[in-house]
Order: sequence, then C-alpha cells, then structure tokens
Amino acid sequence: MPRPLWAGAISFGLVTIPVKIVSATEDHDVHFHRVHLADMGRVRTRKVCELDGEVVPQDESGKGYEIAKDQTVPVTDEELEKMPLPTAKAIEIAAFVDADTIDAVRISDSHYLAADGQVAAKPYTLLRKALERSSKVAVAKFAWHGRERLGLLRIREGAIVLHSMKWPDEVRDPQGLAPKVVEVGEEEIEQGLQLADRMTIENLSGFRAEYREVLEDIIAAKADGKPLPSPDEGGERKSGEVVDLMAALNASVKAAKESRGEDHGEEATVHEMRPAKRTGGRTAPAKKKTASSKTAAAKKTTARSTLAAKKRAGTKTAAKKRSAS
Repeated sequence: MPRPLWAGAISFGLVTIPVKIVSATEDHDVHFHRVHLADMGRVRTRKVCELDGEVVPQDESGKGYEIAKDQTVPVTDEELEKMPLPTAKAIEIAAFVDADTIDAVRISDSHYLAADGQVAAKPYTLLRKALERSSKVAVAKFAWHGRERLGLLRIREGAIVLHSMKWPDEVRDPQGLAPKVVEVGEEEIEQGLQLADRMTIENLSGFRAEYREVLEDIIAAKADGKPLPSPDEGGERKSGEVVDLMAALNASVKAAKESRGEDHGEEATVHEMRPAKRTGGRTAPAKKKTASSKTAAAKKTTARSTLAAKKRAGTKTAAKKRSAS
C-alpha cells in the first residue's frame, strides 16, 4: 500500500470510520532538471529575502498574508492546525446526492480511503454498501493542506474514493466562450452521431502516453550515443484551416474503418455507415499487428525498460532516505 498522506476519520451521522488517505494515482511523466548547459551542473532555485538579499534557511521561512502595503501578518503552521474546524481531522459527510448531478468540472484530485484498523472494517463496509445500493455519492467537508475543502465520496471496485472538489464560486461561467449560433442540418448531426458510434469503445485501458514513450526513446538514444528516432512523416493540417465538413466526416469514417480493420478497398461515406457487427455485445477486434510492427515495438520497449529501471532505482533510493529521516 502507498504511504498514507493523512489519517483521520469519516464522520457519517453518529458513525465514525477511522481511515487513511492514500494516493489513487501515480505520476509517470518524465521530469527534467534545470541545468547549466556549459557544464551540466544543476541549477537550483534559492529562497532569497527581498529586503536583505540573503538566502533564507528552511527553518526561518514561514507563511504570511499581506493585508496592506508594507503590512504582512505572519501565520504559523501550529495556528493553522489549531483552527476551530470540525473537519480538522475528519471527513464530515454533509449530504448525499445523485451521482449524475455532479458537474465534472468541479472534480479535482482523487485519493483512496483505506480502513484504518479492524475497528473500521464494519462501518467502512456499511458506508460502501449504502453508496452502492443507493447509486448516490456523498458530499463532504475536510481540511487538507491548510484549508477546508469540499469532497466527493464514491465507490470504485470496493474501495471508497475521495475526490477534492471546487467550491461553487470557484467555477468560472462559460458564457461567451461558445461560437455564435450557426445552422447545422439534421443530416450533419446524424452523420456526426454515426461517426461517434464508429469510434465508440468499451473502456479506456488501451490508451497510453505516446508522448512520454517517444520522450523516453529519445533519452535512451542520447544516453547510448545512438541516433535520435526520426519524426513521423506526413505533416499535420495547419491550425485554423477551414475544411469542408462533409468531406471531413467522410474521411474520418474511412479512417475509423481502417483502424478497426474493416476497410477492404471500397470507398466509405457517412451515408453508408452502419453499426459494426458485434459478438456477445462486443465489437469485433481489429486485425493483429504484423511481425515487423511487433519487432519495432519490442525494441522500443527494451529502450524504455532501461530508463524505467533507472527511475525505479531512484525512487527506491529517495524512499529509503525519507524512511531514514
């Protein structure tokens, strides 16, 4: 289990559920250091006082709020921890709402709530089953990183998930962002719907971070002194270029059919689209990859695995240092 980030309890009426917050996601991005290109030395960010120009040690740095020009009020971490909030060490459920009433724009970070000890097993299971059977989600308040937040509790594969949410006044009004009203024919709308049906998949598990994979290939090639991977040929359409909507839809349908292995040389148009044949409720899979594509993929995987091993070693070293401290 990942290292707990917070320990407290869920307050559910008169029921208390001891829980720990753990990260629900992992960061797999490639992170760069800022370096001096002349000698590859690390470039560090230093905290300097603007009054005396001296570097400020960590133990002399704190929080302050500017209430007027040349007047700042210091606020300590101890004062924040002693704030008279019922949510200081509790995730206080305030209401239950239908899941489809939550605006996705308001959902932010996600964390898992793990039952903290055997005493939490029964009330944890009670809340989980209540949410599952009611098809509702719980709205809660909790304190996190020095401020009170709004949260959303829902169930994912038997575990309670806590989503941080934006407060209602933190969501901007989208009015004025949409284009002016234009006429779109029913035939065009229907064609768009049929294209969407062609592109419908059952889950998102097949998606991968292609940018990160190519970046890892570049780093591995540079580390081994090998030529950099060549960019894909075939330029992209210039941004802002006006295209014929019907022609774009027809081209999109043809591309969708080819990606599913359904194109046998005939011309595809939006007027000819029909739902793909399904077996057992599932769309027939695309053609298998050729042997050459498998070989190329294997070479890329080998290069990335070397980089991934270095990243894992660095992560373990950092973890040991945190444990020792």
